[in-house]
Formats: sequence, structure tokens, C-alpha cells
Amino acid sequence: MSLIKAGTEVPYRVTFLRMTARPDTQTALPQDITLERVMDPPLWYFFALYDAVGRDYEWVDQHNRPEAELRAFLESPLVELWVAKRGGVPQGFFMLDFTDPPICDLAYFGLMPNAVGQGLGRALLNQALAQAWDGAGVTSVTINTCTLDHPRALALYQSAGFVAERFEDRSRILTRDRDTSLHPA
Repeated sequence: MSLIKAGTEVPYRVTFLRMTARPDTQTALPQDITLERVMDPPLWYFFALYDAVGRDYEWVDQHNRPEAELRAFLESPLVELWVAKRGGVPQGFFMLDFTDPPICDLAYFGLMPNAVGQGLGRALLNQALAQAWDGAGVTSVTINTCTLDHPRALALYQSAGFVAERFEDRSRILTRDRDTSLHPA
């Protein structure tokens, strides 16, 4: 096991992707998974999902956003938060941002650590895409991922039909120790 300690500055690459046509393949959610839209989520609920999914991938940006700005984003009728649950327990979530028509940005997508590797990712992504393309007048769906995210994220998005449009090289100071054998930078 190789660790990069919290406080270390690491380089990473952001990939910005776009899909310009509704995909024709669908993978249904497992029968024991329910998908529900959360209306006007309180900040604590959003952060519970965000932190559970993103803690190992350096999802910290929303913690630095002004509270009023984040609250306005979450409460916007043009932003949708969807949660996949098994037995009432969140397994993953996605957020759709329709604030820049005719684009829908898949602002967040991820699985809880206990749901990773169970085949849920593809099915949940297909549900997210169906909801995105059902938005009024949507002509493209965007998403971004980076090399700090789950190592299979980029391949999943590309296999669903997203195409990389541009890249940005950045760096950040890690907030948590990072096991490079599980999460290469």
C-alpha cells in the first residue's frame, strides 16, 4: 500500500465530456433499488450524500462554496437531486443541472462505497441520462470527471456515449491520505 499524505499537493487532470444524442441502450435498476427525487434538500442531507460518495475522491469543493449560494443552487427548480436506495438506505445519487439550456449538466454522479462493484453504476447512469434527456429542450448532456475520481469513472462515461471535449491540468492539496493502489492520481 502506497500512501500520499494529506497536505501533499498533487496534480490531476479534469476531463470535460459531452453527449449530443440520447443513448439507445438502457440498463434497468435492480428490482430492489428505488429511485426518488429529493425536493429542496437541506444542506446537511446534500453533504451526507456528497461526503459519503466523494470522501475518497477529494470531493471538497462544495464545502468551500458560500452557504447561501449552495442553498440557492440546491433549491433551484432547475436543479434535480435523485437518490437510489435499497431498503431505504442511499446507494448512490446524481444531480441534474438544467440552468444553462439547452444543456443539462450531470453535476454529480456517484455510488456509496458499499455499492461500488455491484453493477449498479451503469444502471444508475442510464437512469440519470434518461432523466436528463427528458428535460425540456435538452440538446446535449455534459459531465466532467478527474483523475482523482474513481478510476473507472471516465471509462463508464465514455462507454455510455460521452465524448471528451477538453482537458484541464490542475493541482490541489489533499485533505485526506490517499491510497494510490486504490485511487491513483
